[in-house]
Amino acid sequence: MSRSASFLVRSEADLKVDEKSLQQWVVGFCIIRFDLEQGQLIEECYPAGCLTHNEELEVAFSSFPDSVSQNHNRSSIHDCIFFFRVRRQGNPQVAHLPSSEIVEVNKTQASQMTASDKVLKQRSKIQTGANSRYLYGFVFNRQRHDERLKRGGEQKSVVILSHNPFSSVFRPLLQIMGPLYFDIGKKALNFIASYVSMWPVPVPGQLMELPIGNATLKVNLPPAHCMPLDCGVLFEELASPIAPFLPSSQSVPQGLFHDADLFGTFRGLLMQLWKLWELLLIGEPILIIAPTPPQCCEAVAGLVSLVAPLLCSIDFRPYFTIHDPDFAHLNSLQEGAAFPPMILGVTNLFFLKSLRRIPHVLSVGNPVMNAARLPFSARASTGRIPAGPEGLSLPNLSLNRFTPSNFLNAMKLRRDGPLCLMTEHKEAFWSSYAPITKPDTSILNRLIDAGMSPRVEESMSVVNNDILRRHFLELTTNFLAPFGPYYRPTTPSEGSSPYVDPPPLPTFNAEDFLTSLSARGPGKFLLKRMKSNWLDLYRRFLKGHNFLPWFQRKRAVAEQEQYRLWRQARMRADIQHFISRMSELEIVDTFNAIEKHLLGELQQSTTLEVGSDATSSKLREDLQAVFHVLPKDMQQLMLMNPERAALVRDDELPSKSTR
Repeated sequence: MSRSASFLVRSEADLKVDEKSLQQWVVGFCIIRFDLEQGQLIEECYPAGCLTHNEELEVAFSSFPDSVSQNHNRSSIHDCIFFFRVRRQGNPQVAHLPSSEIVEVNKTQASQMTASDKVLKQRSKIQTGANSRYLYGFVFNRQRHDERLKRGGEQKSVVILSHNPFSSVFRPLLQIMGPLYFDIGKKALNFIASYVSMWPVPVPGQLMELPIGNATLKVNLPPAHCMPLDCGVLFEELASPIAPFLPSSQSVPQGLFHDADLFGTFRGLLMQLWKLWELLLIGEPILIIAPTPPQCCEAVAGLVSLVAPLLCSIDFRPYFTIHDPDFAHLNSLQEGAAFPPMILGVTNLFFLKSLRRIPHVLSVGNPVMNAARLPFSARASTGRIPAGPEGLSLPNLSLNRFTPSNFLNAMKLRRDGPLCLMTEHKEAFWSSYAPITKPDTSILNRLIDAGMSPRVEESMSVVNNDILRRHFLELTTNFLAPFGPYYRPTTPSEGSSPYVDPPPLPTFNAEDFLTSLSARGPGKFLLKRMKSNWLDLYRRFLKGHNFLPWFQRKRAVAEQEQYRLWRQARMRADIQHFISRMSELEIVDTFNAIEKHLLGELQQSTTLEVGSDATSSKLREDLQAVFHVLPKDMQQLMLMNPERAALVRDDELPSKSTR
């Protein structure tokens, strides 16, 4: 895509970059050149020092297509956009954390903590993007073929680095930034950085309008509940309600990579989507092979989006190369050792031999239908891509209907295994996993095959993506529904005191859960779409790597919401009404409970907690009201404690140092 003539660049005098604000969106920008003698070289890195030396090397190696993956097209200029995910190496304490976000809690200590204490502890452990374990790189790669140059051409990449997987933001931004750099040079970095630093703070789950030059990017950010905590998501943002019903608008994202082109990517393997959904759900390792980086990235992003609104906690690498430090570990796995739970997108066929222990191999894409070579003007800001350029024949919609020839081809593919890709690329899926969920033929029959017109094909692809995404969103939501009672917050019942601690959330025991679920069933929606052994899928999910991080987050959010509801109830409570019905012992217990809540609010007020001052004033008034109805001897006894005396008198509230 060429820079539009109407796209204006400000004068250098106007270029001001607020690096602190810039860090809310991006870690930095890199310009990387492939040198024929020295390999990948970083020419520019802005701001300076944003990467360690090892990270610079890894980013450089990940920013170019594998030479063996490219279809040798001798057109003068070839542009492509793709993205990668690498482990950060700057902070050793962060870099070596396990891939799934499991937080172990000391059971004895947890049992002694009140709900309020747990919420306060969660808030104190909020992480920021600076502690992120992963770095996302969004790449605009340009290959220029020129027979006059050594080896017939050159290539260079423009890279946006971020802690956040905001593909809906950075892919359209690259469509502006990439051509702009090749037009005006490194001044483009300052120009883009100055505008990005003026963007508002990213708000997960919201539609945002982000100005860039005289253009505006209108993008939907993924919701907080699917974002890793190490991306800098505030804990309070996780408490944003998730509707139990399907959203009326499919433009509202329910998970990561909502813009991935499911239909276009898996068009030839649609019947396999339900098996892939199960494998993602239970956290099985999958190797995805495609002819080009854009195609394997789209496939990985599509699979991750398939399990929305579930938090995908297994490691995923949209574009994985042999230069990644994790490759050495994966390549050295001993015979019989379990392959780590991860999704690897690759283009280098060498991985078929080096990672032969990976149990599930998926081959997608078509070397002829090379999405990387499409003009960027044909790609919408949503990240969807049309199926092919004008005049290119498209494969028919593949539903794998039974025919003798299809059966023989399937048997041949199964016999030859993934190594048959070494001689010819073909779309196929090798896995011995027996799925429990049946393909929904009613959904497949609703999909539209538009024929060969690219313009019609693109619009029909949007419709087909919405059909598929809505179905799998409904499938995942129904699958997770039986866990609902374990993270459902409670509110004070009518007439009960809101000053006592709320009841704890129900204790979860896997065996008890499975026994109860077996007796009542998973619901009509799943029974209609699953085989009789549906309980096995729940059993595998409980043992997989996605369950515990998702469940712990849901419980933490429920405790946060319950804390908020009970806090609101205390603000509305009429203390005189409760006192009039209490015995002396109940009044003393209420005094102690209000005192504890008040001290907690005073502690939060030091962290600029919204509403703490108003809540503290209300609780102090309630505490004084209860104090004045206590017997005189008990009042004198309580006043012997200076801290307590300051709470019930009209003196100033105790400072943090006195508490």
